[in-house]
Order: sequence, then structure tokens, then C-alpha cells
Amino acid sequence: MAKDYPRSYRVADQIQREIVPLIRSELKDPRVSDLLTISSVDVTRDLSIAKIYFTVLNEDERLQTEEALHEGAGYLRKLLSRRL
Repeated sequence: MAKDYPRSYRVADQIQREIVPLIRSELKDPRVSDLLTISSVDVTRDLSIAKIYFTVLNEDERLQTEEALHEGAGYLRKLLSRRL
């Protein structure tokens, strides 16, 4: 089983489940679009780096949302580490 579904995949799935409520409830930035979807999460094998990919339904809000998420990344990282 471990060879079929490595730990990095399980951690990526857990991050994807936990990050959405954090963005919705904890990140109080009006630039974050309400139509934000976390499409995928890639985690390195050593679990040191996670890349989170998102989509926004309204393409006009994409740049503002991306900027807000980059600015709030440290805060989200701290909250996510407490939940994981």
C-alpha cells in the first residue's frame, strides 16, 4: 500500500482539505475572491515544500487574489501547521 500511495500524496490531500476553510474564515483580505478553488497541491517527497494551485472563476480578480494570498502566505502557513 505504501508504494501505491506515498505519504507526500496523503499530506497533499490533507493540506488541500484544510487550506480552504482557513482561507474562507481566517484570511480577512477583501481582495481574495469568493469564487476561489484550490485545484491541486504538490508536496515534495521530503515534505519541505508544498505548492498550492488555485483557480478563480472571474479572471479579472485573479491577480488581486494571487497578491492577497502571497501576502497572507505566512499567516496561512502558521495556521495550517497548527491543524496538521
